Formats: sequence, structure tokens, C-alpha cells
Amino acid sequence: MWSITAAGRDAWEQQDASVPSDYRHLLWLIDVQGDTRGIQELLRHHPEQLIRDWLRELEELRFIEGKRDAAGIDRTIPLQLSELALAAGARAAEALSSAGAYLAENPRRPAGTKPRSETVALIVEDDPDQLALADLRVSMAGYQVRAAGSVQALMRSLLQDGSPDVLLLDVMLPDGDGFDVLAKLRRHADFERLPIVMLTARQDPRDIARGLELGADGYVTKPYSKNILVGVVAGILE
Repeated sequence: MWSITAAGRDAWEQQDASVPSDYRHLLWLIDVQGDTRGIQELLRHHPEQLIRDWLRELEELRFIEGKRDAAGIDRTIPLQLSELALAAGARAAEALSSAGAYLAENPRRPAGTKPRSETVALIVEDDPDQLALADLRVSMAGYQVRAAGSVQALMRSLLQDGSPDVLLLDVMLPDGDGFDVLAKLRRHADFERLPIVMLTARQDPRDIARGLELGADGYVTKPYSKNILVGVVAGILE
């Protein structure tokens, strides 16, 4: 059970652009329809664990307040890395994860582990709201964020600011295809060991298999939660 806070009500009523639209929609459902009816509406379209993760994110942002059970225990259980399907290449088609998240069998891992506060994630996403959502979730997890809205912006960022610690790459970009970008980076000596996670709405098993075959270290399908995305990123980096 959840109740909306004053900040949460302001976020959806004022259509605060700093709050991603997915969050505003969920806040509206909870506030207008009540948490039970609103969440039931979402469960018709999304897995229960994903909805629970989203609610936890809203609670972290103090837009809603969670109610404890009779014993005062919070029953929300975070997704563990072991729950992610391990898949490589074409095996991804046979190992579909209920979380919509996949790890390569042998992901490229950095030589040393940095604290999250010093770890840079470069997000390549052309949709402003999806970029805001990814930025917020990665930042909430304690990572630094850089952003690029196109293939050209990605290349400028790599040239001007250097390689990030992990690249989160969309597939459908206005000036190119994320799979092609992935293949080119893997052929470049400077980026062949760069950890790359595909972050995309493309959920077809053939697309997932293609991404992993081309050298992606992880593959996360939209919609997703902070818990799911960070589980994959931390599984590679940490």
C-alpha cells in the first residue's frame, strides 16, 4: 500500500518536466485511482516485479510513502543479479529473462573497480523523456552521467571527453543504428574493451541475440527499472 506525498502530487499536477513522464503517469494513477486500482491497471501491462521496482524508485524520490506490514517489515525485495538470465549470442533467444535484462556470458570487465561516485556512464538516447528517465535512475544509483542524443553526439563525446566507464546505447537513433555503432566500436582498438549495455525497446529475441553476438556486455529492454538496469551495470563493473 502506498500514499502520495505533497511533492508527488505537485509533480503530476504541474506536469513538472524535471520528472520523467512515466513517473508522472504512475503518480497520477496512485493519486486519482488510488494505489490499489492504479497499480492493478499497470499490472495488466507490466510484470509485478517491475511495478514494485518503480514504486520503490518513487519512494526513494519521496513522491510516495510506502506502508509497512503489521510487523513493520518492508516486503519489497530487490532484484538480485542471480535472477538475470545469463545468455551469450543466439542462446539469448532460448534464455529470455522475465526481467527483460541479459548479461553476456563473458562481459568485458574493467581492470579495476572504481567507486560509483567516480564511475562515468555515457547514455546515448534521442528521446528526451527516456534520456531523463535513464539519467535519473543511473544518478540515483550513485554513478556520474554523460549524455548524447545521437551517433554524432556520441562520437563528439568520445573524442572530446574520452571513454566512459560504461556505455548505455539505444538502438533506434536519428542518425544511425545502435547495432552498427556497437559493431564499429568493437572494431576500434580504443573501444574494443569498453563495457557496453544496449538499452532499447527492441525485445525480439533475434535483436537480443544480435546485440550479444556483436559484443554487447548486457542488454536491457524498455520498460525497465533502476533495479534492473543497475543490476546489469553493477554485474559488469563491480
